[in-house]
Amino acid sequence: MSEQTVTIPTSDGQAPAKLFLPEGADHALPGVLYLTDIWGIRPANEKMACRVADQGYAVLMPHLFYRTQPMTFDPLLHGRPRDMAVIGPLLASLPPKKMTADGLAYIDYLLARPEVTGGQIAVVGYCFSGAMAVRIAAAGGKRIAAAASFHGGRLVTEAPDSPHLLIPKISAALYFGHAVEDPSMTPAQIETLDETLKAWGGVYQSEIYQGAKHGWAVEGRPEIYNPAQAERHFVKLFDLLARTFK
Repeated sequence: MSEQTVTIPTSDGQAPAKLFLPEGADHALPGVLYLTDIWGIRPANEKMACRVADQGYAVLMPHLFYRTQPMTFDPLLHGRPRDMAVIGPLLASLPPKKMTADGLAYIDYLLARPEVTGGQIAVVGYCFSGAMAVRIAAAGGKRIAAAASFHGGRLVTEAPDSPHLLIPKISAALYFGHAVEDPSMTPAQIETLDETLKAWGGVYQSEIYQGAKHGWAVEGRPEIYNPAQAERHFVKLFDLLARTFK
């Protein structure tokens, strides 16, 4: 596996990121924008990005909180409490407009890399960045071929810019994998999302991962991580990417 740290120019500064490529890749590959959960870049999701890259993709993992935190920021692994005192400022630093602006910068950067082929990429998000993936898919137009959200939160809200209201603007194939226990995406919200997807008429799949709590896909929290459902999420993601870039 080849890994390098890169820097992405954005409207608010320079965003550090990691680019993962399969070992020995001798030709350009489809690009995947890989968004972390709220806890940022750390060994657990770097391992996940490597698995995606090993399937034959150029995977870009940006540091989403570059405005306020160094790339090594990791409250989970350093024992800080997992509560709104930590999460709140992180979310506040990345409101919807900045999610979209950053996403467009990430698309531009990834498509300009010599390791990336074609004029389309895929985007995948976890936790809060599931909503970011939807926003990027809406803003990126035909440059986004597929978008996936795993245990994504707040995909349906009362706000006028709720992610689910952006679905009619999306041309990408969509996948949503929901936790069965998730206060940030309740059964009623999932039902609203599914109704929106059905009315949209595009290519999509939305399903609940039975027995899975919010955050089940990422290692590091034994009370939440679900190995069987984490493997299932990889199967679904790899299938989506294979169909997208066949």
